[in-house]
Amino acid sequence: MPRARGQIDARKSEAILIAAAEVLSERGLSAPLEEVARRAKVSKQTVYNHYGSKTQLVRTLLSRRCAELTLPLDAANALENPHATLTLYAEAMIQSVLTAPYGEIMRLAVTGSLDLPDLAEIIYQAGIIAARHRLADFISTLAARGDLKVDDPLEAAEMFAGLAVGGLQLLVLTGQRNSLDAPAQGRRAQTVATLFLRAYAA
Repeated sequence: MPRARGQIDARKSEAILIAAAEVLSERGLSAPLEEVARRAKVSKQTVYNHYGSKTQLVRTLLSRRCAELTLPLDAANALENPHATLTLYAEAMIQSVLTAPYGEIMRLAVTGSLDLPDLAEIIYQAGIIAARHRLADFISTLAARGDLKVDDPLEAAEMFAGLAVGGLQLLVLTGQRNSLDAPAQGRRAQTVATLFLRAYAA
C-alpha cells in the first residue's frame, strides 16, 4: 500500500538513525548530513524531511539510546529483584560506554564541545542526564518502599554511574584499548549492584 503524502517511512527513519550513529562515531559532531544520507541510501532532503536538522537527529538518536539503555528499569518485574535489575542496568551502561558507536560518540562529543557546544549539550542532556534521571526515579521508588535509605536519588544515581563506568569512560575518552571482556563486564555489573545496595541499605 503506498504511503499517504507526508507519511514517514519507518524503514528510512531507522536507516537514517543507524547511519547517523556510524557517521558521528567516525567523524564527530561536525560530520555532514550528506554522509549520513549516503550511508542510509536516502537523499539529504529525506533526512531533513524526517528529522528537520542535525540537532534534532542527534537528539532523537540519543533519546532512543537512552530508552534502550534504561529498559531494565522499566521491566514489569524490575522492583521485585532490585539487585538483578541494577545488575542488568550496570551491564547495559558498561556495554554502552565500551561499545561503538555510542561510546565513541561520547568521546567525540567531548573533543568537539568547544566547536559545537550546542550539539555536545544535547548529547549530555538527552543521553547522560536523561538516563541519570530515569535511574534516580527507580531509586526513589525503592526508597519510598523502604528498600533503600536515600536522601538525594539523583546524587545516588551519579554514585551508581561512577561505580559502573567512571574509570571505564577514561579508556574511551583517551582512546585506549578496552580489555574488559563480556564475562568481566558481567562480574563488574554484579559487584556494582551489590556495593550500591549495601551502601544505601535501609
